Amino acid sequence: MRSIIIDVGPLIALFAVDDANYQYYDDLITTLSPQGLRLIATWPCIVEASYILDDTHRFEMLHWIEIGGVIVYPFGPEDLGPMTSLMRRYTEPKKRDMDFADASLYWLSTETGITEIMTTDHRDFSRYRLPEIQHFHIL
Repeated sequence: MRSIIIDVGPLIALFAVDDANYQYYDDLITTLSPQGLRLIATWPCIVEASYILDDTHRFEMLHWIEIGGVIVYPFGPEDLGPMTSLMRRYTEPKKRDMDFADASLYWLSTETGITEIMTTDHRDFSRYRLPEIQHFHIL
């Protein structure tokens, strides 16, 4: 079973068929699924995608998650310290911020060892460095 982290952009793209990235992520999941695929996200990503999607697509995404389309990896209050440290580390004044959703996915990667990620946010995930100077493998 191949485990891949999924970010907000692909979650939105999979349910908003008019999204420019819809076909790419639909094809990618169709290609990878027969080999065994486990998509993993965090609640901040689900909340952000849910906020951005319209009502129809929001409910479709939430139902898909409910039936196992995505595993939502839990975290507790004790994990907020490492996440806020990451947000401080990767925030460049007047340039770019690491948001809470990105910090939670970085944290998820360090917790699970999963470095493959589906994201439309290539610019940010290319600059994040995991422990031992490892890079995310962006799909």
